[in-house]
Amino acid sequence: MSAVGPGKRVCLHFSVALSSGEQLDSTHERNDPPTMVFGDGSLLPAFEAAIEGMQAGEQGRFVIKNGFGEWNEDSVQHFPRRQFGEQLLEPGMVMHFADASGAELPGIIKDLPEGIVVVDFNHPLAGRELVFSVDILRVMDADATAVTLN
Repeated sequence: MSAVGPGKRVCLHFSVALSSGEQLDSTHERNDPPTMVFGDGSLLPAFEAAIEGMQAGEQGRFVIKNGFGEWNEDSVQHFPRRQFGEQLLEPGMVMHFADASGAELPGIIKDLPEGIVVVDFNHPLAGRELVFSVDILRVMDADATAVTLN
């Protein structure tokens, strides 16, 4: 039987929650479970490490700390409110900024003290403990062609 690892395509269901129990995402209700190629960058490296070696039919539950990086105070920036013109701003709002190279960078409006806009450029899950549950449905060679029988 084939195990999850390099050169493998994995069909799975997963759910992820905060350690508080708040559900963030789940594929268990989907009729079409996601399929990913191990090592292609579509999964968190810590998630891949946790499922490596699992086989079809196996289930697992594991905790990943800082899967989206550690929260960094230096990633919180303060901007003069006037830079945003008349735009309506609210805490929790996600805005897109351009970094020094012109690439798009999302930031979350955290606070709006007098004349200032505080923007957090950390990933929203940075520094959080995540609880994953996974069901490995199928493991096949990454270059295998899937055949559907009707």
